[in-house]
Amino acid sequence: MVVAPAKLVALPAIMDLDALDTVRDSLIAAIERGPVTVSGAAVERVSTNALLMLISAAETARRNDYTFAVAEVSAPMGSAIERLGLGESFAGIMKG
Repeated sequence: MVVAPAKLVALPAIMDLDALDTVRDSLIAAIERGPVTVSGAAVERVSTNALLMLISAAETARRNDYTFAVAEVSAPMGSAIERLGLGESFAGIMKG
C-alpha cells in the first residue's frame, strides 16, 4: 500500500480570530486528502480558539485514519500551549 505524503499547512504569524476561517478551510481541504503536517514556525501570536481548532483537526484526521502532526512549533506558540494547559492534548501530535 502506498502512503501519500503529508500535506503541509503553514500557519500565519498571527493566528487570531481573523485567521481562523482561512486556516480552517486549509485544514479541511488537507485532511480530506490524507496525512497533514502543520507548520507553526511563523506563529508569533496565537489565540486559544486556534489551538483548540488544531486539536479538533487532529481528532478529525485520526477518525479518518490519517496522521496529523504539528511541527516546527515557534516559541510563542509553544508558550501558549503550555500556559493554557494544553500540553497533554498536543503531546501526541507535536513532532520535533
